[in-house]
Amino acid sequence: MRYVQIDTQSDPLSKSFPSTEKQKDLGKLLVQELQEMGIKDAVMDEHGYVFATIPGNTDKSVPVICFCSHMDTSSDCSGTNVKPIIHERYDGGDITLPEEGTVIRAAEHPYLQSKKGDDIITASGSTLLGADDKAGVAEIMDAAHFLLTHPEIKHGDIRILFTPDEEVGRGVEKLDMKRLGAQFGYTMDGGERGSLEEESFSADAARIVIQGVSVHPGTAKDKLVSAIKIASEVIDALPKDGLSPETTEDRQGFIHPVRMQGIVEHAEIDFILRDFITAKLEEHAAFLRNIMNMVMARYPQASATLTITQQYRNMKEVLDLHPQVTANAEEAIRRAGVEPLRLIIRGGTDGSRLSFMGLPCPNIFTGEMALHSKYEYVSIQDMYKAVQTIVHLAQVWEERS
Repeated sequence: MRYVQIDTQSDPLSKSFPSTEKQKDLGKLLVQELQEMGIKDAVMDEHGYVFATIPGNTDKSVPVICFCSHMDTSSDCSGTNVKPIIHERYDGGDITLPEEGTVIRAAEHPYLQSKKGDDIITASGSTLLGADDKAGVAEIMDAAHFLLTHPEIKHGDIRILFTPDEEVGRGVEKLDMKRLGAQFGYTMDGGERGSLEEESFSADAARIVIQGVSVHPGTAKDKLVSAIKIASEVIDALPKDGLSPETTEDRQGFIHPVRMQGIVEHAEIDFILRDFITAKLEEHAAFLRNIMNMVMARYPQASATLTITQQYRNMKEVLDLHPQVTANAEEAIRRAGVEPLRLIIRGGTDGSRLSFMGLPCPNIFTGEMALHSKYEYVSIQDMYKAVQTIVHLAQVWEERS
């Protein structure tokens, strides 16, 4: 409730790191609270990463594990002046929020219906809540406090990591892995209770830059070539019945235009390319290039370039080499009284990139649902189970070492 009221929205158009300085406002508070718990090495670096260590209390040689959540919230919906509300003992029906006539309709949120009797946190109707991923932040903080005040629970060294800019795909771009000093990790950034995700999209970004010909419209006949219109034709040439987020599911990939801007002389289109099979990203890029070339063939006076930038890769490629990481998480979820639910992520987390940076890192549930919207909600009881899972996971690693 306290964390979501701090505006930490990241900015996908910013060139700085972190993309917004206000993310550090939460980081400073977390460092203060960690230090008040007794964690002396809690610190935030110049990039906005928060590091802390829960010292081990066992004689065994236990791998250092890390629990990670991101502090920023999505730019898809306002994160300013968030007013969290607790709806105690949810009755299973629609939840009417006090602002903008926003109603979270039970029929449109099947998981919410299964939370009858739980205490549900929402925003007030005009902003997102920020449970993505401040639910994860709160759960890690609560688990840290529990472990520090219950020394009878044996565990190895545990590293805590809070990151900025996950929502803009740059969450671990400046992370010092040596400073982190962990061998295995877990992002707390999943959805429904029991979910455990070890498979994510592989992702590339694509940008088409179009150079048109600008001429005064009064004398433009047979001379002017509008980059804006060419960009529109490229978008219109994309498939209508497939290869898009709105027409795919499960492990199907897509090409998705996310931003277009321009003037007559110059236009740019940004795309995201996604697939669970990394090799298919090249196919998607080739498909997009063919569309661009087909459209540009009609405009010999104009030109266009396509640039592909790698974003992240399917973390399963790494996690398959370290099966104990996921197996230990499944055991911890069971000990929390929940049946593990293996899911795939039609997206990515910091764990996707961390896995390829040397920290195998699946994703564990937090309870956050209806992300990036005014309809976002989280069950307090789901959050309790996530905290229990973290505590049990620390124990499992100690026991199995």
